[in-house]
Amino acid sequence: MKQQLLFALGALLSLCVAAGAADVVIYTSLDQVFSEPILRDFQARTGIEVKAVFDVEVSKTTGLVNRLIAERDRPRADVFWNSEVGRTLVLKDKGVLAPYRSPSAEDIPVRFKDAEGYWTGFAARARVLIYNKDLLASAELPQSVFELTAPAWRGRVTMGYPLFGTTATQVAAWYAVMGAEQAEAYLRALKDNDVRLVDGNAMTRDVVVQGEVPLGFTDTDDVYVAIQAGKPVGMIFPDREGLGTLMIPNTVALVAGAPHPQEARRLIDFLLSREVESKLAFSDSMQIPVRNGVDKPAQVPGFDSIRAMEVDYRAIADNLERATRFSRALFAR
Repeated sequence: MKQQLLFALGALLSLCVAAGAADVVIYTSLDQVFSEPILRDFQARTGIEVKAVFDVEVSKTTGLVNRLIAERDRPRADVFWNSEVGRTLVLKDKGVLAPYRSPSAEDIPVRFKDAEGYWTGFAARARVLIYNKDLLASAELPQSVFELTAPAWRGRVTMGYPLFGTTATQVAAWYAVMGAEQAEAYLRALKDNDVRLVDGNAMTRDVVVQGEVPLGFTDTDDVYVAIQAGKPVGMIFPDREGLGTLMIPNTVALVAGAPHPQEARRLIDFLLSREVESKLAFSDSMQIPVRNGVDKPAQVPGFDSIRAMEVDYRAIADNLERATRFSRALFAR
């Protein structure tokens, strides 16, 4: 009898512990190597178990976005940490997100916050050109993306397949800034000049590192990883005298109907802290803080030092569908 009583008490204690255990589910498109240490830090500090779903390079962001839309009526995720912004706005339009104004975001510039509180931006990357220093001399370096349609660059440029990730965001930004007619003419010119399409920004970087082509479109974090690995590459912030460089912040948002809303808000507060922006700046991805005064390495430029493309993120989201449809038809494979 005593043994049975002890067993019953033990079972009851286990149930109490399980009932009191807190967890939070996050979907994130930021590369696992960069996002996972941040999430582990939150878990260690709070005791809240973080269950993360990461993306894969080939479908960058798009796969997670489609999953969130499919789960809209019965959400499984609590938080969406997106490595870009365009498709975050798509999720807002589709009713997947819920408003939450984090106190950690008070000093984040207004341009990086949704007016209705549905998402907040932090820790930006820039769309840059990566080049192989062994294959290109300084005098050969292009200063504008528009130079890359010239005969001298035929078959010598690579970029990610423009249906996914930040490549899709960049194409939609061209639509927003240049207009559809000029953006589509530019994309046709790239195709006619034998631009080499690969599966994502990391592969773009690797193709340039390996010397298969001398130059490609990618993000600053991918270039910094190669530079820190001792690879012979550099980067160009293009169109300083014209269109400007597209700056793409991370975004974080609360999922509507989140199963664990209290824990989700705590995680969002943590991700939007100055400490996390600093950690991402000092990580191998060297992401660019969007607010002043955040501690960062000297080689990471201040946001205000970059000539940023003047584009409304809302306009990028509004052009994503048309840009994707055109790119799919143009670059069919």
